[in-house]
Amino acid sequence: MNWDDALKVYDDIVGACEGFERKGKNMIYTSSNGYMFTLLNKAAEIGIRLPKDEANTFMDTYNTGHYYSYGAKMKDYVLVPEALWSDKNLMITYFEKSFAYVNSLPPK
Repeated sequence: MNWDDALKVYDDIVGACEGFERKGKNMIYTSSNGYMFTLLNKAAEIGIRLPKDEANTFMDTYNTGHYYSYGAKMKDYVLVPEALWSDKNLMITYFEKSFAYVNSLPPK
């Protein structure tokens, strides 16, 4: 998927979630409590930050791996396979889980 189409998908998912909004113009992300928790990188890939156990389960369940942005492995982030993007309810669930996770961390 090209970057513009990926941005539309990302914005659609974020727009359907409660309590947060998309930020950034060049680097697209969501954040709360001083932490980013979802990202759309330049390669048109979506990453979600999850607790370590949930991240491992996600990677096993959806046959994916860690998320990289600008060549760096993002700690606690998983790469969301493009095949999941069309399952809006599933994506909303994971975006909201990620939001809850960063809000459970000490504020930055």
